[in-house]
Amino acid sequence: MNEQVSHRIESVIASNRVVLFMKGTPAQPQCGFSASVIGILDSMVNDYSTFNVLEDQEIREGVKQYSQWPTIPQLYIDKEFVGGCDIVKQMFNTGELHKVLDIEPPVATVPKLHINDEAAAVIRQAVEQQPGVAVHMQISAAWDHQFNLAPAQGHEIRAESNGVEILFDLMSAQRANGLEIGIMESPQGTAFNIRNPNAPPPISQITPRELHEVMENGQQLHLFDVREPHELEKARLENSRLLDQDTVQFIESLGKDEMLVFYCHHGHRSNSAADYFRKQGYTNVHNLAGGIDAWSKEVDSSVPTY
Repeated sequence: MNEQVSHRIESVIASNRVVLFMKGTPAQPQCGFSASVIGILDSMVNDYSTFNVLEDQEIREGVKQYSQWPTIPQLYIDKEFVGGCDIVKQMFNTGELHKVLDIEPPVATVPKLHINDEAAAVIRQAVEQQPGVAVHMQISAAWDHQFNLAPAQGHEIRAESNGVEILFDLMSAQRANGLEIGIMESPQGTAFNIRNPNAPPPISQITPRELHEVMENGQQLHLFDVREPHELEKARLENSRLLDQDTVQFIESLGKDEMLVFYCHHGHRSNSAADYFRKQGYTNVHNLAGGIDAWSKEVDSSVPTY
């Protein structure tokens, strides 16, 4: 490996006790595997560093050689390579990751479930058709619910309702208490209808005119710009803050019920950023529909379009 690249990688690894090489940023992961590891780290530690390999091709390829690991993300703790997404998830579920980080593992509480008769019958039939497998459910940081039929691994948390047993990993079990599972009919056929009372409220899409009215009324809010720095030179909204690492730390210092409004050029990148903070438990999160482009066209034409 190029010695200069090796030194750069070592410098990144030494920047924090916990370092994740990932695709994207914690606020905007660019792959599901990176998002999964971010979700685990967010639940365990307050201070860790990330490096977005999508912004540096040399580091992206170099770190694979450095660690002798072919995929991203890659987690380092105390300058030692830990592994990729699957290994990190396994270590989290077994408590090994907690030991490495010198923290107490959470109590493995069995969630309370309610599975109605129709859903229970469908699940039992699926299990009977594949002897030797168990029913697993994963609840992601995005609050997506996914069933899977696979052999039990031994570390799962088992919950039962209506004669049906569901196996959860540690993080999913923490998100599953009170879960209601039923059946619904859709144009695509029969599907599970899942209600999770723990899921945070959805992101509110606020229009430019609605945001302008909130500002005019003097209501307290925090406005965050999710664009690249060079875009700020073309146009920006007054009293907004660029969403960088310092701003992320600022948001983390705010109360969970503070009004957060995110915007970008057309509203797509900012929606992802808003969703990230929604998943962190913020309950008053908004995305500016149409972005700064819509703001210029509907509210303030003095803001340049590009």
